Amino acid sequence: MKTKTGFFAGQLLRGLLLVAGVSIVTFWLVSQSPIDPLTANVGQTALGTMSEEQIGKLQAYWGMDTPLVERFLNWAGDFIRGDMGVSLLYRRPVAEIIGEKLANSLLLMVTAWVISGVLGVLLGALAGMKKGKWTDRVIRGYGAVMAGTPAYWVGLLLLLVFGVWLKIFPVALGVPIGVTAEEVTFLDRLHHAVLPALALSVTGTPSVILHTREKMAEVMDSDFMLFARARGESRRRRFFCHGLRNILLPAVTLQFASIGEIFGGSVLIEQVFSYPGLGQAAVSAGLGSDIPLLMGITVISALLIFAGNLTANLLYSVIDPRIGKGGSR
Repeated sequence: MKTKTGFFAGQLLRGLLLVAGVSIVTFWLVSQSPIDPLTANVGQTALGTMSEEQIGKLQAYWGMDTPLVERFLNWAGDFIRGDMGVSLLYRRPVAEIIGEKLANSLLLMVTAWVISGVLGVLLGALAGMKKGKWTDRVIRGYGAVMAGTPAYWVGLLLLLVFGVWLKIFPVALGVPIGVTAEEVTFLDRLHHAVLPALALSVTGTPSVILHTREKMAEVMDSDFMLFARARGESRRRRFFCHGLRNILLPAVTLQFASIGEIFGGSVLIEQVFSYPGLGQAAVSAGLGSDIPLLMGITVISALLIFAGNLTANLLYSVIDPRIGKGGSR
């Protein structure tokens, strides 16, 4: 019990340090941006027609007349109290905007994360078991090619084929055009998320495939697999009972570690498909110097990645009970 309590306390401390570090670095980087918030959001022509008093009010609204450290401390204090501030671009609370955008992005990212994980592990395990054969060469070739392929290029290709030529899926947005929010169904949202999720899945599988293949090849060359073959166990039993069980732990580690990669890829994919998710909001906030919104998105993203790593650590004892027993001793 003490060991588990210490583990959670250590993970909580790591999470707090992660949020603090990410917040400080992000706030500093945004402050060093060459983009002028007034010029980006008001326009150079409009600024030329304003008086000094009007420009001063705008600078106060964007916080440009406050020292950097004071601005960060003010934001941090409000964030600790649960107030993420008001978006300078949307003129709405940041928490409300993140809630809407995150719901769209989660549908996209969770679907891509599950598909890439399942396909990556199965294809990698199959390639490792068929090491040296044509099946292995095909799967390994696919992984090597897609590992160097940009996600946005795959998105454009899928958009061109299935959206423009075949007209099977919509080419943009997260809901049908001309339909009110009350009339939008889950199937409508799912229909618009198919191509973005597929693009993320295709580009997310190579690392899982190549890593799982190497682990599976090591398992197939091990002594206990040779003993299982000598006992006359079928190839199917060796694959599921010995192969997958031994590669599952590193596969889980890699899969949960890929959450950050999936999120980073969604930023590009959402731009290609004009998908109204968290990634597109982050790009708009960065280009418009919307510090409250950008900081809120950054912190929430860091917490999601940390939650994924924590979940992986908790699943270790479920997959391999020996880890939990070792930790209790």
